[in-house]
Amino acid sequence: MEAKGVLRRLYPKLMFLLKPYEKLPPELRNDSVRTYYDILAKKRPSIFFKRVTDILLALVILVFLLIPMAVIAVIVKTTSKGPVFYRQERVTSYNRHFRILKFRSMTVGADKAGALVTSAHDCRVTKVGATLRKYRLDELPQIFHVLSGKMSFVGTRPEVPRFVDRYTPEMAATLLMPAGITSLASIRYKDEDEIIGSVSDPDDVDRIYLEEILPEKMKYNLEYLSGFSFRGDIRLMIDTFRNVI
Repeated sequence: MEAKGVLRRLYPKLMFLLKPYEKLPPELRNDSVRTYYDILAKKRPSIFFKRVTDILLALVILVFLLIPMAVIAVIVKTTSKGPVFYRQERVTSYNRHFRILKFRSMTVGADKAGALVTSAHDCRVTKVGATLRKYRLDELPQIFHVLSGKMSFVGTRPEVPRFVDRYTPEMAATLLMPAGITSLASIRYKDEDEIIGSVSDPDDVDRIYLEEILPEKMKYNLEYLSGFSFRGDIRLMIDTFRNVI
């Protein structure tokens, strides 16, 4: 009885983390998305604890990362021309746009001088940037997005609007949850640039990503949604750590 009372008091907060279906953006109100929405609606407590864990874990990690992040910032600034951070428009839950924050790993203006995704041996990636990408250190500043609620530790990687516009109705279901720093798809496709190969034509790189890689990654992302659980998120974070190491 006491547990039920706690859940009743938390219910308004649980509702806040998953909007009523009728209040979703029009592009998310379709039969395919509704299937996944109904699954998540039954897991509001897990969604709530996911958010609480995001906040607490982000605060703890931030304490330990402040000095390493400061060191990385100095290295990025002193080894190549340009700003320390890279900002790019991405899409998160409910099709909201935000500017993602990363340590810059490419030359200035790289996103305007080539494909939106990188291929193996992409000449736009700096020497330091290659190391940052290999160990995913360029993504450390995203911890601030986790604190703000724009992102979560686990969830579909945030795509650029151009790619989101190409989502099928079912793929749009991934926008029911905040974008994530890591995911099952991220682990399976950690060597995505190697899969693309040494293709140099920007149009070909983006086409390969849209037609071959994105659909396969989305299978994992939708699998994550259909089987979402708080424990599953913990397992994915541990698996990510193991893969990085």
